[in-house]
Amino acid sequence: MEQVLSRRAASDAISDQGWRYLLGALRTSVPVGSLAEAVEMVGRLVAECGDDADGHLRADLRSERVVLTLQSMDQAAPTARDIDLAHRISATVRNLGHRTEPEIGTGAPRSVQLVEIAVDALDIAAVRPFWKAVLGYADEAGADGPEDPIVDPVGQGPAMWFQQMDRPRTDRNRIHFDVCVPHDEAPRRIEAALAAGGRLVSASRAPAFSPTSRATRLA
Repeated sequence: MEQVLSRRAASDAISDQGWRYLLGALRTSVPVGSLAEAVEMVGRLVAECGDDADGHLRADLRSERVVLTLQSMDQAAPTARDIDLAHRISATVRNLGHRTEPEIGTGAPRSVQLVEIAVDALDIAAVRPFWKAVLGYADEAGADGPEDPIVDPVGQGPAMWFQQMDRPRTDRNRIHFDVCVPHDEAPRRIEAALAAGGRLVSASRAPAFSPTSRATRLA
């Protein structure tokens, strides 16, 4: 089993290739001109990845872009194999006359991103089975404990994780969204949220975890 890379190591290894580290995955986008072009491109990329494609690569095909995600699906995290695949994919995309990019400052509707849903609970083990059942979700790879996150087994919906409450809170919602965007997109997104009527609750952990990530709480 390959060693999982740290956030900083993974980000440093692929940022100059147009990929970004987001919530345990490497993600990029490739602008295309049609769905047929997207299908043809992904076929070439799968061939380039070979036997590693099924265990590491996910592709979302649209008529205007292909969003690519790399992650060791056995470990739900990026490894050295994913870094190698990111470089090989970017080279193949360039050879096809396209580019891998995070879609920041390009006029795209938004940058690449990942969203998670967080549920505050006093008894996580009691509520986790309900959410797992009602959403049709499954355990995340390597995390099947009674308080671990749950994920969409087909990779379309946001992951859900559970935050331990120390006492009941009636003055706030117990469900919130965690929006993860590239580190170089975060300032613009925060400014837009504030301009749209948002309120900055805390920036005490910004930057957080590493110099290539931000953690800012908005309401």
